[in-house]
Amino acid sequence: MLDRIRRVVTGNNEQGLSTVVLDGRPQNELQAGEAGVVEIWRTDGGQVDSTDRADLAQPPFALLPPLGGNRILFFKVAPEESSLTAEQQERRAAAAFAAYMAEDARPDTRLSPWMHKTSTIDYVIVLAGEVSLKLDDGETALKPFDVVVQRGTNHAWVNHGSEPCLMAAILNDAKFD
Repeated sequence: MLDRIRRVVTGNNEQGLSTVVLDGRPQNELQAGEAGVVEIWRTDGGQVDSTDRADLAQPPFALLPPLGGNRILFFKVAPEESSLTAEQQERRAAAAFAAYMAEDARPDTRLSPWMHKTSTIDYVIVLAGEVSLKLDDGETALKPFDVVVQRGTNHAWVNHGSEPCLMAAILNDAKFD
């Protein structure tokens, strides 16, 4: 699923004409078994230079956008592995969030080791497969073309099915009371 992603980035050349500056596979990818994430682009909240040909989505991967910035990424949620113990699931989730540089985004994991909360407004789109959005008060089943507006809440993505679920997300830095 993630290996089919193609990224096309536009810009302006020295004459001010629009052009493609990057075309191909994104370079910032993390895989963990059937799960994974690919960063497409990021901004830091500063002024944008449309003549810059730099790839702004270079490793290392960081889940959270910088102050005033954003991230766009694709991610794949693997089916639940019911054979894992609670301790094994916790170790797997902790390792994943460490790899995402988001260890502090797990304030309350009592309901699931994958629960996390970020200071972001996220627009999350289910593209293929099915997944459930787990919140503190229950779960909501999602299917392709469902869109979640995630507003800084404690949540997890749970795949109760047998096939991976492909999703896209745009994470925008935000402030919450």
